[in-house]
Amino acid sequence: MPDYGHELRFGVSLTPTAADPDAVVELALVAERAGLDLVTVQDHPYQPRFLDTWTLLTWIAARTESLILSPNVANLPLRGPVILARSAASLDRLSGGRVELGLGAGAFWDAVAANGGPRRSPRESVDALVEAIAVIRTLWSDDAGPARLDGTYYRLDGAKRGPRPAHEPEIWLGAYGDRMLAVTGRYADGWLPSSFAAAPDALGAMTAKVDAAATEAERDPAAIRRLYNIAGRFDDTSDGTFLHGPAEVWAEQLAELTLLHGTSTFLLGSDTAADLERFAGEVAPAVRERVGNERTVSRETRSD
Repeated sequence: MPDYGHELRFGVSLTPTAADPDAVVELALVAERAGLDLVTVQDHPYQPRFLDTWTLLTWIAARTESLILSPNVANLPLRGPVILARSAASLDRLSGGRVELGLGAGAFWDAVAANGGPRRSPRESVDALVEAIAVIRTLWSDDAGPARLDGTYYRLDGAKRGPRPAHEPEIWLGAYGDRMLAVTGRYADGWLPSSFAAAPDALGAMTAKVDAAATEAERDPAAIRRLYNIAGRFDDTSDGTFLHGPAEVWAEQLAELTLLHGTSTFLLGSDTAADLERFAGEVAPAVRERVGNERTVSRETRSD
């Protein structure tokens, strides 16, 4: 699959541990000082060991200046699209346009139901997600008049639009199954899988399904950002497994994903400051250099 030419970005996915909130916020500050581009936070509203994701993102936004912020990914069944739309737009305005919206169809249905949310089948959860995207974008729009949307799971019956976000936040979907990949291609601004559920050797086939759905919907597949939640271990030697070895091995493997599958945003799942600093200081520059060199060669080849 092609390299879509997107700007390379590097960030972190933080665990919002309630037992030590200062440590979580300090990791976000470490990420910004180290030069990372994004900080994202898991969202499990049914988990009392975790801080509330939107409250934490707001606190981080107030303590930082440049970081892009996003839930990774927001729990739609418990938060609902109206609250998500207004929360994201509010924080985007407060942060000067630094918010994107990672969104998931839902999981852990026993926990969702135990906290007053719906219990949905896989098909119902995907259908509800499609309606939710429409609700969110309708409330963000500057169209005149009240908002109306008559869905099976979500309805707007004369709702007032707004607030408008400072910029148009991208909607990134955590997607794996065929229907979710198709929804990503038709409706989303970004695809956000995780390496533990979609290994590198699975990305090609999954990317093809996103692209096919985009093309069928008369969208340019290159308009869809490709993100990837990753985890690994820095070591002096490599055993050949994904992201296990020195920084140069990480850089080689991540650059390959960009050039083969168009993956351009990498989010490291780590709650260790040293990992974030090494990821920002050693891996990110090396990936950018490798990809930049290959893109230059490709442009020169096409111009001959």
